[in-house]
Amino acid sequence: MSEQEAALKSSSARNRGGVQRVEGKLRASVEKGDYYEAHQMYRTLFFRYMSQAKHVEARELMYNGALLFFSYNQQNSAADLSMLVLESLEKSETKVTEEILVKMHLIKLFSLMDPNSPERVAFVSRAIKWSTGGSGKLGHPKLHQLLALTLWKEQNYSESRYHFLHSSDGEGCAQMLVEYSASRGFRSEVDMFVAQAVLQFLCLKNKNSASVVFTTYTQKHPSIEGGPPFVQPLLNFIWFLLLAVDGGKLTVFTVLCEQYQPSLKRDPMYNEYLDRIGQLFFGVPPKQSSSYGGLLGNLLNSLMGSGEEEEGEEAQEDGSPIELD
Repeated sequence: MSEQEAALKSSSARNRGGVQRVEGKLRASVEKGDYYEAHQMYRTLFFRYMSQAKHVEARELMYNGALLFFSYNQQNSAADLSMLVLESLEKSETKVTEEILVKMHLIKLFSLMDPNSPERVAFVSRAIKWSTGGSGKLGHPKLHQLLALTLWKEQNYSESRYHFLHSSDGEGCAQMLVEYSASRGFRSEVDMFVAQAVLQFLCLKNKNSASVVFTTYTQKHPSIEGGPPFVQPLLNFIWFLLLAVDGGKLTVFTVLCEQYQPSLKRDPMYNEYLDRIGQLFFGVPPKQSSSYGGLLGNLLNSLMGSGEEEEGEEAQEDGSPIELD
């Protein structure tokens, strides 16, 4: 080992030892109940480390501090340090990968936050925005999958479904929907749970996940008898639609939508989704009107963007968006 390597190793060891000593003092302050003082000290150290470009040390200190505050039910302080973890990722320009998303334990922090707190909403929004640096303007699919799985465990099915739609985990989405339908839905609505998900996946141009969620759901739902064909006409429509999307023939799509209108009228949004699907997969031109009023005033906004200006501009190029709540 060269003298330079030895010096670097010695310096790194001293830094680790220094961080451990600081963390020990901070832990002692928290254990004594000096929460405010400890919180302010964490913040001071964070900005000191960041000014020295010690991004990893700053991030680890904030992460451990957040866990410590969570263990003492100091939600506000813990949430603030969690936001600083994200700030360190942003300023260090860390490349977003699946490995990083798992390694950073952001979902651990998310899971410990009060589900009803505005801080949790802010944390998720900022985490998703940071993750757009990797793949997809709507956030990295892996982050959405991890959020979806956590929300599923909390039985927050609606929010879980939203994040599954932005992931590539069609199978996980289907299993969650089976549980959602069985625990919260009517038996007469078993087909509607998966129909909505398939149509929304297709509106997001995710044909593969649309197919996986349909196959998995219909195979695993206890109230759906073997198929295709199915007892429920709506399930047959979705089955035929997925085949039509593969074929890309407009006449097949048009006849299919006409023949199944009684089933499609069960939810006024189905035909709006199908308008969008017609544009994406069958070359149907957008409707003359550039926007809808009332319920459809924010078409596709809930799934196709978070209100970022450039996202909105791009969505307009594809024609009228559709609300996918």
